[in-house]
Order: sequence, then C-alpha cells, then structure tokens
Amino acid sequence: MKRTIFNNQLLPWLLLAPQLAITFIFFIWPAGQAIRQSFLREDAFGINSSFVGLRNFHGLLDSAQYLNSMKVTVIFAVSVTVVSMGVALLLAVAVDRMLRSSRVYTTLLVWPYAVAPAVAGILWWFIFNPTVGIMPYILDVIGYDWNHNRSKTDAMILVVIASAWKQISYNFLFFVAGLQAIPASLREAAAIDGAGPVRRFFDITFPLLSPTTFFLLVVNIVYAMFETFAVIDSTTGGGPAQATNIMVYKVYFDGFIGQNLGSSAAQSVILMMIVIALTVIQFRYVEKRVEY
Repeated sequence: MKRTIFNNQLLPWLLLAPQLAITFIFFIWPAGQAIRQSFLREDAFGINSSFVGLRNFHGLLDSAQYLNSMKVTVIFAVSVTVVSMGVALLLAVAVDRMLRSSRVYTTLLVWPYAVAPAVAGILWWFIFNPTVGIMPYILDVIGYDWNHNRSKTDAMILVVIASAWKQISYNFLFFVAGLQAIPASLREAAAIDGAGPVRRFFDITFPLLSPTTFFLLVVNIVYAMFETFAVIDSTTGGGPAQATNIMVYKVYFDGFIGQNLGSSAAQSVILMMIVIALTVIQFRYVEKRVEY
C-alpha cells in the first residue's frame, strides 16, 4: 500500500478545509446551538432568553404527548426498517435468479429512490385518499372502510408504506451487490448435497449477507428517525390524534409552529442522543454476530 507524503504540511489541511467547513457549518454548529438552546427559555422572536437548566428536559419527560411521540417513533422506525429491508431482500433474491432481464429489472426498481420524500408522500396520499384514491375503493370492495383521516391504524400504515417504498430501492442495490459477491460454488455445493432453495438461503446466503444486512440496519433506522419528516408532513401532518407524530416531526411542530424553541431544542438533543446510543449498541453488540 502506497503512502502519500506531503512536503508542505499546510497542503493536507487546505485539501480538507472544504469538507471540514461543511461539517462545522451544517453539523457541529447547529448541534452546538441546539444543545445551548435546550438549557434556555426564549420568546417566540428569540430576543429575550433565560437560563432554566434541565427544566426543558423535565417538562418533556412529564409530557404525555412527548412520551406518545417516542412510542410512535419506535413503532414507525421498526415497521419501516422491517418492511423496506424485507421487500428489498425478496426482490434482490428474485433478481439474482434472473440472468437475462436482471439489468432492466434492476433499473426499474431503482427509480423510486430518485423521488423526493415529499413527492413520495403526496403520491401515496393520493393513492390512499378516501375520496379519490384507488386503494380505498379496492379495500371497500372486500369490506374494509379505509380512512387515514379518522383511523390511527390506517394513518400509521400509510406513512409506513410511503416511507418504506422510498427506501426499498436503496436497500435493494446493496442486497443485489451482496448476493453477487457470494461465490456460486458454495450454493452449488449445497445443492449437490441435497439442500433445497430455502435451506440454502438460510444456511449459506443469508449468513454471508450479514455485513450488508448490518450496514442497512443502521442506515434504515437513522432514515426512519430523521429523513421521513417530509413524508409525515405531506401525508398526515402527525395526525390523527398524534398517531403519526414521530419525534422528528414534533421537534418541527413545537419549534416552528408552537414557537417553543427551548423545548424543541431539548427534543432534538434527546433524539440525537437516542440515535447515537442505538448506533453504538449496534456496532458494539450486534456487529459481533456479523460474519465477514
């Protein structure tokens, strides 16, 4: 492995400067501001502020609405992760079996990833719209009265489908790459030994996919907790009755709509700590079961 040596010690820092500046301006500085504001109580215009210590955090832990948003976030994140990864793995296995049309099939499945989250939310909102949508009409034929404006379950199903559909393409690409990296000789040897398709998948294919699965597990949890804001905002707006008001959407609603800046900042700090803790747990304990 070649090692690059810079004669000018300032040059490496100059090359890193654009990335360091972006990281500081868009990540470190906002995070620091959120932590500072979480200990303050400010008016709606941000003119007057007073130090309140941990009162914002105590108020959140005593709030039934905030505890509900945490519960909703857990249900939503687990559902989106399971659905998006499960469907993506199923489609990837199907592509791995198709030799001639696999490229066309892959291209068609990748397209949804290019759709913006807000557009994906509006698309599925129209499909499941109780008045003009096609899915409520089909469900009504089989005897199910769909209305995500009234039913908490229907609303959760809608946002899970819209969010998972957007992420399936991303997971699919990595699963296809992981399947193609598995030597065909291993599966052929198992087939010669008499192992069926299901046995070969769970005993050989899936264990060898564990590094890809672990990586996608981390990515999908972070996606469900942060990047699904636009989907929630364009479909249910956190309703009905706070049924889809996940933590990241509550940060926006309390901060920008309710103008409760201190509480909103405290919520963002808690959300950041939860995601960091989940990531550490996954890399510390879950990764030990990954076979590289």
